[in-house]
Amino acid sequence: MKLFENDYEENLLPKDGIVNYFAKIFNQTEADHFIKKLLTSIAWKNDEAIIFGKKIITKRKVAWYGEKQFEYTYSKITKQALIWTTELLELKTKVEEKTGESFNSCLLNLYHNGNEGMGWHSDNEKNLKSNGSIASLSFGEGRKFSFKHKKSKEKVGIFLEHGSLLVMKAETQRHWLHMLPISKKILGPRVNLTFRTIID
Repeated sequence: MKLFENDYEENLLPKDGIVNYFAKIFNQTEADHFIKKLLTSIAWKNDEAIIFGKKIITKRKVAWYGEKQFEYTYSKITKQALIWTTELLELKTKVEEKTGESFNSCLLNLYHNGNEGMGWHSDNEKNLKSNGSIASLSFGEGRKFSFKHKKSKEKVGIFLEHGSLLVMKAETQRHWLHMLPISKKILGPRVNLTFRTIID
């Protein structure tokens, strides 16, 4: 498995985008510390979405944080950002050091177990930086993560480990969908942080 000097794998996608996997950027003790902190210090709420005109409440919980009270709309629901916590600022700094990117907001997801996942979608909302990077940190149970090309339907999968970092950039959101498949074998929680850049 070829690694570059930056400790990330070469592009996981065969075309039309760039996805780099940095594997574990936190050791076991650090990763355990952060998931405990995130589970207790984040203002988690059940996610909401409007699908076919009906309001759906998900089992999965979410939280939206940033450097100021950004508004972020997806699935026809608008959220207003809370101000960074100490832990989130610490994690943001680490991610920015690893990626060389800068981020001003973070959408967090809490999956209580493998019965909760996320269907095929792209993070291409209008107020996100065009072709900007999205850095995805994972804590807790390892989960499979999948990509599917919008036209060719090619698929790429990767296993996201406890304390790992995945970065999606360039035209990835324009040409690829991604999802977190359900897996009933997964019994514990997973916390996912997706650092983004909002254009105010």
